[in-house]
Amino acid sequence: MSLKKQFIKTKPVCKVTFSIDAKDADSAAVVGDFNNWNAEEGTLSKLKNGTFKATYDLVKDAIYEFKYVIDGMYVNDPEADSYKWNDFAGSENSVLVV
Repeated sequence: MSLKKQFIKTKPVCKVTFSIDAKDADSAAVVGDFNNWNAEEGTLSKLKNGTFKATYDLVKDAIYEFKYVIDGMYVNDPEADSYKWNDFAGSENSVLVV
């Protein structure tokens, strides 16, 4: 799993690439504050090596909670900037700081 941040000097956005290694999975998505936890809006594309990946423009100077959804199972990113307990979900969410 990996998070890559590319800050754009001319715009108030950061290009964030979400990727997760899930060779045996049929589908993967990233859900979070930035897409209203909507898996359809966070669909990741599967590469030939089994990694799922997508890049999104996120507003800079913000903190986002997120998770991956792999074949319907919610998974945190071990390389997240931090983790935050969520009472609604009853578990921790990954945190991304941009």
